[in-house]
Amino acid sequence: MSQSLKFAFNHNNIPYITDNSSECDPQTAFLLTEQNKQYLSSAKENGTPLVITPDELYNIFALDGMKVIGITGTNGKTTTAAAIYSFLLDLGQSVALQGTRGFYINDERVEGKSLTTPSILSTLAHMKAAKEKDADFFVMEVSSHAIAQKRIESIPFALKIFTNITQDHLDYHGSFEAYWQVKSSFFNDDTLKLINKDAKKIDFKIKNTYTYALDVPASFNITAYSLNNGITAAIKHFDKQESFSSPLYGFFNLYNLTAAIGAVKLITDYSLSDICQVVENFAGVSGRMEVVSDRPLIIVDFAHTPDGMDKVLDSLKEKKLSVVFGAGGNRDRTKRVQMGRIANRYGKKIYLTNDNPRDEDPMEIIEDIYAGIEKKENVTIEPDRQKAIRKAIEELEEEDILLVLGKGDEEYMEIAGEKIPFDDREIIRQIVKEKFNR
Repeated sequence: MSQSLKFAFNHNNIPYITDNSSECDPQTAFLLTEQNKQYLSSAKENGTPLVITPDELYNIFALDGMKVIGITGTNGKTTTAAAIYSFLLDLGQSVALQGTRGFYINDERVEGKSLTTPSILSTLAHMKAAKEKDADFFVMEVSSHAIAQKRIESIPFALKIFTNITQDHLDYHGSFEAYWQVKSSFFNDDTLKLINKDAKKIDFKIKNTYTYALDVPASFNITAYSLNNGITAAIKHFDKQESFSSPLYGFFNLYNLTAAIGAVKLITDYSLSDICQVVENFAGVSGRMEVVSDRPLIIVDFAHTPDGMDKVLDSLKEKKLSVVFGAGGNRDRTKRVQMGRIANRYGKKIYLTNDNPRDEDPMEIIEDIYAGIEKKENVTIEPDRQKAIRKAIEELEEEDILLVLGKGDEEYMEIAGEKIPFDDREIIRQIVKEKFNR
């Protein structure tokens, strides 16, 4: 089994609990889950004094009363979750956030980056820690892997949010249909739901469902907006209408903010006006449309799917764009040619490079992307990502904007089983300082 940590348990004179059978001993209870049930006999052989289920652990930890908000979708989970967390904090609530960026309680970072959705034991332990700090809300990202692997079993969500669905993780799910079914299964109950009505449809149980949209009537509707120098928009919820402003860039962030506003309205008693007033305080998420340099304008984003790239590039389509990107190795190969086509559609200059090649030959990944690019005279191939970024910065012309896509706030490059320190943002800052002395 994969490595795991023991967590404090302190129940029936048993000090620890684990979901890893190899860590079991007479002092450590075993949490039996869908993922580890084949190791039950091993846990018993190692002397575990108690075997319990996630439902039982939820009750032992006395987690009733905490409102859990789960966000799933191909793109937008991290920003939407962080926005909800930010809004609730600014409204004076005690709240925790679990996701790709780590684990936070009341504006304090408790743990660093991890899986989008960790094991059920980690999540319940995080909820316990949040409750001990009097958190009333627990905001969490929910990945398709976690849904498929039942890593969210036993969690009674107060609200489930669907952002969108496009091609991703086909290396794991096998087909878009299978991926779609997994995402849909999350919404097949009576839980309060908030669904993006403009996105590609998923199946969901209509009971207790609210919607948000820009293009069609919905429970939360954007009636007017501007994307110049950030976002300004008017939102309507039934007979109430308010406006909000945000420093974030991009059309897709308008959706993320709308989902977050809708979520807070649905799970609290705050007025739409109160919620809209705190929107502008949310500065976004590291590595998501993060402005690393103002002059020249250089933006880093995590976009690593065709849809993610399309949304980022489309949000700046009126500008002259240079784009540095690659694609991850040992992942869905079919998206690479699509990413090439999208870069070709928007990019004035394109720089193809490494992006966590893992066990694949970097040049083969680049060739897959290159096959989707028609205007090949605009393309520079440079597998060394640092050199590619440097070349892109050196070749920027007046009014050009550079987008460095795929890694966001990652601090490493994964090559042949090794994680080598590498941060797009630090490299950009260093090159800008050298070249422009600022």
